[in-house]
Amino acid sequence: MKFVSEPRNDTLKSIVGLACAAQAIADGHRVSVFFAAAGTRLLDPGYIEELDAEMDPESKMVAGFMESLISSATLYCSFASVMATLGHSEGDGALIVPDDQIEWSGPPGVIALATDSDVQLTY
Repeated sequence: MKFVSEPRNDTLKSIVGLACAAQAIADGHRVSVFFAAAGTRLLDPGYIEELDAEMDPESKMVAGFMESLISSATLYCSFASVMATLGHSEGDGALIVPDDQIEWSGPPGVIALATDSDVQLTY
């Protein structure tokens, strides 16, 4: 699963992508998720709260999808993208997932995941 699009341009698409990744985990699939470019916005805890509020003021559904990914998927991210999109540096502790639970990579990681996967979904 790759998240590269700006989530603010299509919030529902981002929510559906997170839901599909969480469902794949629930179905027993091995899931890897790469957050790149503006897709790194999904690692911002405040933005996840905004997405939950868009679903319903009392909703925690999107946070639940992220919890599933954090606990059961292999997460990849470009820290250059995090800096460009969110203004955070590695080690800031500002992301929804601890830095040490992310495989930090860039284009080489994207290519490695793409060539190693049976199925790819991009949001």
